[in-house]
Amino acid sequence: MKKTLLAAALMAGFAGIAQAETSVTLYGILDGGIGFQQIKGSVNPVLNDEGEVVGNPYSNTRGQDFKNKRTGLIGGIQSGNRWGLKGSEDLGNGLRAVFVLESGFNIANGNQAQGGRLFGRQATLGLAGDSWGQLDLGRQTNIASKYIPGVGDPFGGGFDQANIGGALSAANTARYDNMVMYQTPNFSGFQFGVGYSTNVDAKDGDDWDRDGNKNNKAGWTTGLRYVNGPIGAALSYDQFKDRNGIKANDVGNVTAKAWAAAFSYDFEVVKLHLAGGQTRDGMFATQSYADESFLPSFQGLKGLRVNSYLAGLSAPVGAGKVMASWHMADLDKAPEAVRNLSGLEFKKQHTYSLGYTHPLSKRTNVYAIGSYAKNVQFAPDAKSTLVGVGLRHQF
Repeated sequence: MKKTLLAAALMAGFAGIAQAETSVTLYGILDGGIGFQQIKGSVNPVLNDEGEVVGNPYSNTRGQDFKNKRTGLIGGIQSGNRWGLKGSEDLGNGLRAVFVLESGFNIANGNQAQGGRLFGRQATLGLAGDSWGQLDLGRQTNIASKYIPGVGDPFGGGFDQANIGGALSAANTARYDNMVMYQTPNFSGFQFGVGYSTNVDAKDGDDWDRDGNKNNKAGWTTGLRYVNGPIGAALSYDQFKDRNGIKANDVGNVTAKAWAAAFSYDFEVVKLHLAGGQTRDGMFATQSYADESFLPSFQGLKGLRVNSYLAGLSAPVGAGKVMASWHMADLDKAPEAVRNLSGLEFKKQHTYSLGYTHPLSKRTNVYAIGSYAKNVQFAPDAKSTLVGVGLRHQF
């Protein structure tokens, strides 16, 4: 009996020591509601290389209507549903070992998100110091997604198709696999970040194919932001090399590039948000509209040039906040592979959104959202609508 009590006391003492040196936190977000999502348009049925009938949404011949619609439960609208573990160990002299493991899921059916990855939202291990910054290794969002939405988007990079990522694919919560990222501490509002990935899109976990030929997509991300008082500003640059990118007449090395700039000013009664940028020779993380996307993510497309713009406002209303924005993606130059083909048509994408959030407590809020997009991903007859109300709880 004495040995049992002694063992219990020793275990309690060791647990107290471990707790003092190391902290591990379980956290997450649950976001669900009721709403309506729809994308509709028309396509011209064609045969692909495998002989399957598919629809071409860019044909100027409207041959067949399509519609994807969901009425009822919606989820992950304001924020993607997730749970995660994050921890920190004090190594002394201001140095800490840190990690984050974050998993996304569909609240409607419990399935994993991010293509079924266990920790698809983030999986990083790193070192941090108050004086020199933080170094993280693993799957994580790029600098554009960290710096641009928080400044230039009144919706903060959330609320589904309302977010700035519908116009700027590099800022659409783009996650790079195999990333080494360094970020400085905050110096009077300034912060700088840079990251390099040996393969931004390693779905199979490999950088090499079975024949020993490289098929990885190496990428860079960097940016600078300033947030101090009423002023916010941010700049970012991203690129990746697609070794199987689509050229005019064949496939091969294509380097996709994107830059973005954002500005905000808080007048207290209303906050102004502005952003713009350009994407060249490929798409980064493309937006999904009612589970439909015409353009692939992390695809090199030689000759592509998209100019993007956003203007928005946010303002306190009682305890809550109202948000409104317009953003546009202008396909200034089509990819070389389709530039000279007849029968194709492209138009500027416009998205108009209005939303409201109201806190019920420090960790729970309700929201409402209405968003309409036309010429979705430059398809001349595609329109997307999102209307809903939801509840979000953070733990």
